[in-house]
Amino acid sequence: MNVIPVVDLLAGRAVRAVRGQRSAYRPIQSSLCAGSDPVDIALALLAASGSRTLYVADLDAILAHGDHASALAALCIAAPDVELWIDAGFADYQDVRALFERIESVAQRLDTLAEYAADRPPRRATLAPVFGTESLRSVDALRCAQDAGLAPILSLDYRAGQQLGPAHPADDPAVWPDRVIVMTLDHVGSYEGPDLASFARIRAQAGERSVFGAGGIRNRDDLGAAEQARACGWLVASALHDGQI
Repeated sequence: MNVIPVVDLLAGRAVRAVRGQRSAYRPIQSSLCAGSDPVDIALALLAASGSRTLYVADLDAILAHGDHASALAALCIAAPDVELWIDAGFADYQDVRALFERIESVAQRLDTLAEYAADRPPRRATLAPVFGTESLRSVDALRCAQDAGLAPILSLDYRAGQQLGPAHPADDPAVWPDRVIVMTLDHVGSYEGPDLASFARIRAQAGERSVFGAGGIRNRDDLGAAEQARACGWLVASALHDGQI
């Protein structure tokens, strides 16, 4: 099972999640590296986990307070062999296009600051949009992203057992893309263990899709339990920063 590290971005810094209560998030203090620079934290998490996938939650974008296009562009260049799962409060496919175009524009400007051999053009990370039900307005966005070749990911967002958001694709597994996340926000940053009950319910509906969990991992025993539940991977941050896994 894959450990997928998570970086939460808020006001230009990497922050520590606290049960999905974003007003309580503060700049990260990590055993992996000093400071809370987004790129430094991301690279440290990738090195610690050995993952080739990184989940990035742009909380400013989710809260409609701007975005972290510059930090994401720098990360695309710094980790060219990684797939970045970008959760930025996408309500529809146009939101994805707008942010991804801004990231590409910044990356191009950064490229001009570096010299590349003619036979070694700049490489960048692959971007995959995460559509969270907290923000998603229409499931048509999933189809549009798929048609554009972006391999979208659906995050089924829950708090206190209730699915969040105006759109409810959880009611119709037929519209789910190939990758689905079961995101239990009140377990994120909680050290209360993974929400395997919610995960099992979605896993049973998902057929051959790849299903990932998020929140609550404390140690390797929790990872083992998630693997037994047939998780393809689990999103983890606190346990990596604290050296628990």
